[in-house]
Formats: sequence, C-alpha cells, structure tokens
Amino acid sequence: MNILIIENEIYLAQKVVSRLLDDGHSCDYIESPNIDNLTKEYDTVLLSTSLPSALVSSIIKKYSPSAIILLLVSYISDETVTHPIEEGAKDYIMKPFIMDELVRKIYHYKECRSMRRELATLKEYMEFVMKDIDTSEVLLPHSFPTLIETNSQLSADKLTFELAKKLDKSITFIDLTEANWQKKIANFNESKVFMYLTNYHSLKKTAKDNLNKLIEHKDVIISSLEAEEDFPYRKVEFYDEDSLVSNSNIMTINDYVKMMVLSYQSKYPDTELSKKLGISRKSLWEKRKKLGIEKKK
Repeated sequence: MNILIIENEIYLAQKVVSRLLDDGHSCDYIESPNIDNLTKEYDTVLLSTSLPSALVSSIIKKYSPSAIILLLVSYISDETVTHPIEEGAKDYIMKPFIMDELVRKIYHYKECRSMRRELATLKEYMEFVMKDIDTSEVLLPHSFPTLIETNSQLSADKLTFELAKKLDKSITFIDLTEANWQKKIANFNESKVFMYLTNYHSLKKTAKDNLNKLIEHKDVIISSLEAEEDFPYRKVEFYDEDSLVSNSNIMTINDYVKMMVLSYQSKYPDTELSKKLGISRKSLWEKRKKLGIEKKK
C-alpha cells in the first residue's frame, strides 16, 4: 500500500515509517503539510490530530473516501476524534500505541474496503442479471421448509435473495449434486441463517424422501426445475416466460403443458392458448383440472 504519515512528532513518525517499510509498504512522511502540495494519491493516511483542526479537516476532505484515514491522537475530544470521524476518518489510535495495533487497524480497514468494493460489484451484477425477472406477484411464505418450483434457476435465486433481505437473514448455499449435502444439512443449526438447496430435481426419489425428513424442522428454501408433486411441505410455483427454453432437463408432456399454461394464460384467452398448444379448449380444461392449475382471471 501507499501510505502517507502526517505527524509532527518526528521520533514517532520514524518508528511508524520503519515498521511499515519492513512490512513492504511504500511510505511518505510529512511533518508540517501544506494542503496545496498534497497531490499524490494514497491508500492510507495516518493523520496526527495535534495539527490545527482546520488543517486536519482539510486533509480528511481531500483524501476521503478513497483513502483509509486513521487518526493518531494524544487525547480524546470532539475536536480530535468525533468531528474528524464525522468528516470521513475511519478510526483513531491513542498515543503512545503498540505498533502491532496500528498495523492491525490498517489491515482491518483495508480488508473492509476491499469487501465493500466486492459487495458493491456483486450487487450491481446481480441487479443487472435479474432486472428482467418480475417477482412482484410472487409471495414466498415466511415459514419453512418451502420449495420453489420454476423453469429458471435465476428466478428461484432472486426470490430467495428477496426473502433473505425481507427476513434479515443470511443464506447458506448447498448444491444437492454435492456428495456431502446430507452431512451439511444435518449439522445445520443457525437461527439467523436459512439454507438454500438447489438441484432438488436431480435427486432420486429415495434421496428426496431422506432429504424431506432431514429438513422437517429446519429453515430451508429449495429450488427445483421440475414439477414436484410429492413434496410434503409448502410449495411456490413461478415460471418465467423469458426462460422457457433455458431448462436443460427433458420435461414430460404434462410438465411442459403446465409450464406453458402458467406462463401464458394471463396473456392469451383459452381459445388462442389451446390453439398454440395444439389441443382443444376441452383438453386444456381437462389439463388444468388434472394438473391442479388455477385459472387466472
């Protein structure tokens, strides 16, 4: 990292510079800074609050929020700590301090900054890839276990993320194609986290039965890209019409008809929908009854 040390106690500043150089960082040291001469960019600024408060404020405004600003303070007051942190400094350390503690703070805030950047990038990406998926009419229950039956894994992901945000819970992802999924589920016991199990459709019936017993009293969301008639708990159906051809699994005729009817019955009258499916209106009515599809009004 490129680190700027602004400290008028020369002996202390030399110790800080020496330690940071030993750790492989690039350091500049200024005893009495002139704000107009501070033109270089830095990752971290170690700033003494023994300087005039107006100068401290100007330096903070110049380098935040791009740089991590840590205050080197001789005493705690509104002027030395509260106001500088309100203006953009991240933290403070009291003089005299242990050098390892200063280094720990530097690395801590470096890691926090990296995580914030990564999260912001991931959030922007997820919003981009999910922007065309309309989940406004889908209501996931706030009770578990629940299965999301869909033709789009991305749709199930979006519903799960939205529920996690609404419930203020974290998510543990478990892919049911992994060899050790049973052990992970059996050992799960966290109150502020729920499990999100994907690829339920990949399991054989015996494995599904075993899984259903394991999750009976656990906070679980499951996604399946196939119709799951025998799932014993709550089930939500959501078919994304823009992802109708994205399912790589071979579907049965009934599953295909069900998916098409659920996806398009709000767009077409029964006469046109049955025509597009190549069946009569009577057959469409019979399919609805057989497959348990409620007609949207």
